[in-house]
Amino acid sequence: MSENFKPIHWADQTADRIIRGKGDKEVYTLASGITPSGVVHFGNFRETMTVDLVARALKARGKNVRFIFSWDDYDTFRKIPRNMPNPEELEKYLFQPIVDTPDPFNKSESYAAHHEANYEGQLHRVDVNPESIYQAKKYRAGDYKNEIKKTLASRDKIAKILNQHRKEDLSNSWWPVSIYCEKCNRDKTSVLNYDGNNELSYVCDLCSHKGKLDLDNTSRVKLPWRLDWPMRWVFEDVDFEPGGKDHSSEGGSYTTAKEIVKDIYGGEAPLYLQYEFVKIKGGAGKMSSSSGEVVTLNDVLNVYEPEIVRWIFASYRTNVEFAVSFDLDVLKAYEDFDRQERLAFGVDSGNQKKVDMAKRVYQLSTVGELPDEMPIQPSFRHLCNLLQINEGNVEKTRSAYEIKNDRDERRFKERSHCALYWLKNYAPDDFKFHVNEKAPAIELNDFQKSFFRNLKSFLENGIDNISTDKELHEKMYDFINEIRESKPDFKPGEVFLPLYQILISKEKGPKLAGFIMSIGKEKILALLNQLDI
Repeated sequence: MSENFKPIHWADQTADRIIRGKGDKEVYTLASGITPSGVVHFGNFRETMTVDLVARALKARGKNVRFIFSWDDYDTFRKIPRNMPNPEELEKYLFQPIVDTPDPFNKSESYAAHHEANYEGQLHRVDVNPESIYQAKKYRAGDYKNEIKKTLASRDKIAKILNQHRKEDLSNSWWPVSIYCEKCNRDKTSVLNYDGNNELSYVCDLCSHKGKLDLDNTSRVKLPWRLDWPMRWVFEDVDFEPGGKDHSSEGGSYTTAKEIVKDIYGGEAPLYLQYEFVKIKGGAGKMSSSSGEVVTLNDVLNVYEPEIVRWIFASYRTNVEFAVSFDLDVLKAYEDFDRQERLAFGVDSGNQKKVDMAKRVYQLSTVGELPDEMPIQPSFRHLCNLLQINEGNVEKTRSAYEIKNDRDERRFKERSHCALYWLKNYAPDDFKFHVNEKAPAIELNDFQKSFFRNLKSFLENGIDNISTDKELHEKMYDFINEIRESKPDFKPGEVFLPLYQILISKEKGPKLAGFIMSIGKEKILALLNQLDI
């Protein structure tokens, strides 16, 4: 990246803020993470994607970046999502560590591992490849034992910080740790005493077991979120981590974490960026893994190419809420992406500011290597029509396009599969069609018959001499104007409507001239030959 590079994108501006705020470092650590309490939903992906975009911006400046993703799988299993199989079996593990809860799908070693592997696989599809850190392993290896001791020793100081942001003060029995009972493995426990050194005694509120733990050897003590988060900032030397607006509100976890990291753990907060929620058009409220109300990254990738998913996030500042559409606006999203891609490659022209932004957003959206030339752009709308004409046959549809290289091949296949999935699952009925093999029985008047005779004759003798939809469109209007010589009030709809009925048994459909060209004269003539004209 040249020294004259202007940081026009928020990711570049954030990267520059990190460098200014943290100084010149050998490695910059960027962090994200989540509790695998259920299926990781698309809303969670905004945080992951935010970090990835900033990581790319830092790398563009020649910086070494460590992008860590923390799986909080030592959190307790508090709620069974509605979308989980075998809920009766899962209920036995409520309030135990998520990592100890069995996988209800019987595919992974645990409930946590199932959801972790699932999300990691989805991230790879959009070229996001963080270093995963599994917190259960960290706690059980004793990596945080000194931090736990420091936390316990600072109990009163922590309570004072937290109480400043609470309506009611914490009770005198509050302790800044959670303990998993040695007998029932649940975290419904109360601390009885801490000797100020290594011994922590507790009682289980569920099974009444009393125990004493040696902090140098136990793996059953865990810090709650408001302490665990700032502790790990120092432990991992985190330079940047974004957060949702639920964490960012005054008195929220980021407010207290900034104070705790400094006063308790002797560090400083990373640069922070608040992000807004992502909605699915037509849905209400925010997605939740624990409730089971989820749309996953894979669900979105069924409809949008990986580059377009990245492009959507790169196109919005993090403090702007947006919705990802599954309805007809999918067509607009593809059209907008293709337009920006043409700007980025100089195929379309625009003012310099728009061109520069299009180029930068496109760079941040790329999966794999940045292509040297613009990939093929099959119009999503037209591709949907061709796939329906060819009854979903991707290979037959491929013949309509000039595929120049492997990148074109990937674009065509990904876009075709997205189009087929969208047609099957989300497209409105009036967008879908099936080309008839047998013409339906319809009554035609003499004027309509005249039009269809002319169209049939042209398909037999003249269509090979034209190459554009516009030429065929004009030719059909020539036939209509012939009719108007004897019937001046004749309207185009009087022939277009029955033509749609003949072709697809509907009263409307894709623009007729292009539709006829796409279907091909053989199929059209086969239908017209069945008419009594």
